[in-house]
Amino acid sequence: MSTLAAQVPSLLARLGHPEVLALGEPNHAEPAFPALRNDLLAVLVGHGYRSVALESDRVRGLDVDAWVRGGPGALDDVLATGFSHGWGAHPANRELVAWLRAWNDAHPPADHVHFHGVDAPLEYGPPPSPRPYLEHLHAYLAAHVEPLPHGAGRLAELLGDDDRWTEPEAFHDATRSVGAAPEAVALRAVVDDLLVALHAHAPALVQASSADAWYRAEVHGRAALGLLRYHARAARPDAAVVRISGLLAVRDVLIAENLLAVHARERRRGPVLVFAHNGHLQRHPVVWRQPDGDLEWAVAGGLVARQLGEDYAFVAGSLGASTAVGLPAPATGTVEAALPVVHGELVDPAPFRDAGLVERSDTTPQQGHFPLTPALLADADALLHVASSPAGPTADELADRIAALPGVTVVVADDTAPEVSRGDRFFHLGDDRRRPFATIVSRDVPGFDEASRLDRPGAYRFNVELGRRGFEAEFGFPPSELPERLPGIDAARLDTVVPHPAYGTYGWASVLNPGPTSLPDVDRLLTAALARRTAARA
Repeated sequence: MSTLAAQVPSLLARLGHPEVLALGEPNHAEPAFPALRNDLLAVLVGHGYRSVALESDRVRGLDVDAWVRGGPGALDDVLATGFSHGWGAHPANRELVAWLRAWNDAHPPADHVHFHGVDAPLEYGPPPSPRPYLEHLHAYLAAHVEPLPHGAGRLAELLGDDDRWTEPEAFHDATRSVGAAPEAVALRAVVDDLLVALHAHAPALVQASSADAWYRAEVHGRAALGLLRYHARAARPDAAVVRISGLLAVRDVLIAENLLAVHARERRRGPVLVFAHNGHLQRHPVVWRQPDGDLEWAVAGGLVARQLGEDYAFVAGSLGASTAVGLPAPATGTVEAALPVVHGELVDPAPFRDAGLVERSDTTPQQGHFPLTPALLADADALLHVASSPAGPTADELADRIAALPGVTVVVADDTAPEVSRGDRFFHLGDDRRRPFATIVSRDVPGFDEASRLDRPGAYRFNVELGRRGFEAEFGFPPSELPERLPGIDAARLDTVVPHPAYGTYGWASVLNPGPTSLPDVDRLLTAALARRTAARA
């Protein structure tokens, strides 16, 4: 049984079996979270979940849902057209869509797992024209309802040229936005009239077409209305800070409306897993500190939570270090550094809320990473924590790696050793047992060696003898100076070569949970330690 499979039942019981379980990620660049989302979904399906929703265009998602429920076409085609923001190219999304199709092919329709997007049709560039969404709704109604309040010619007249809707500068300059033009204002009333007609004639429309066709038309109509709202907000001549936060707020309102619509559609079939950025799914408002003023707005999670109450639960994604993002191991005292040293396990945030932890300050805007804050820690019902990505070797794996080196033997402290040392590994060259050249330990020694905080679940420490000259070459000062320098050394930081907090004065170094950053150094230091020990024996 996987760790998530073992943890999910108690999580759901603790949260009261919510109807919407929101899983966040702290950035869109770390591949571990979409992969963990897939693992979590596979577990949740066994607990009655029957839909998954992503931070992707809701209209495009209709094509994915049709395909995973047995529709025609090829996987590559649906990945190319069914996702916004280029996310169809992500390997984890390919894996997700293929898994959904395989599951649904093997199960009756009542147990099918549906796919939804919950985002508005807003890409990274300027917002699009509402034309294709409005024309889809109108064409569907025109095929079955006569007379309609607005004809196709009137729509074309109001829409005009698409170039004015997609003006690149409209996001920053209200005078370049079409949103306040009389035609745009009139179009909002037109869409509202058409949506009223769609609902007023719903029974006959479903009978004449299908429930899925009616639903597809409504999704297109809601997308058109949402885009017109966005364009209208872009046309307001506000100060830059107010303008940008206002546009971001509109997007979160649209995400919230879409998620509530998905919940309403799916609630009789089972709960929904939604996956998006933490910043969309958290309950409290987002605050961005900017040089010319703070941006603050209510986000989708808070809006949905107000509607659903305890039927909405939020699991925040937490990331310690990441090669993909360029994120180093977090410093001691930050939220991420205090969490268990695990890869993709659920963590209860309650014990860490009053621990005096602070937000990490070593991120850059270019990384697009949003670290855990005390407010987010207080907001989240659970954390899905990744201490390091890619994950480094476990203590057992590293021990096997060292033991496989030529001439190396390992001694494991057994039950005859002091309790604090049991299970520790001591690596020797040949049959020389006088002094190891490296060790792996997993417990603090109370009152003597506690600076590494090995009390964190999953934490272990690799130690290696450098010798006095090797120590000075590695750290730039002799071992004798360590006592005065030790207060400035973060001995509890993962994946970082530091002087051994207890035996550094004897020329030893240590690494907590070696990972992508420090593993080359571990290999280098091991090679040097073995060479030194071999030379001493010659």
